[in-house]
Amino acid sequence: MTLVCYPKCTTCRKAKKWLEEKGVVFKERNIKENSPTVEELKEWHKKSGLSLKKFFNTSGQLYKELNLKDKLTAMSEEELYNLLASDGMLVKRPILVSENFVLVGFSEKEWEAAFETV
Repeated sequence: MTLVCYPKCTTCRKAKKWLEEKGVVFKERNIKENSPTVEELKEWHKKSGLSLKKFFNTSGQLYKELNLKDKLTAMSEEELYNLLASDGMLVKRPILVSENFVLVGFSEKEWEAAFETV
């Protein structure tokens, strides 16, 4: 499993602590230093079952600076993937990537449920 996160993010730190407490073995990937590629985003999006817009960090500074709230609806799926891949700080985090599922954001309840099915 890979935890795609930003070390300074409190939610990412909570997710990491949760995984460690459960004894889950995972690699950590810094999203700022190693942004997801378009190919990775496409795979994660498909595996997550979520809307592509759920992959955007809507509370992030960059999202707000670029005024994306109003722009996203007019963009094609390919443009959205390219935008997400352009800067890791646009991507909602943490993202937990496993063979069986992809979890976006940290919700203890959702993560518990995902691990019960593994």
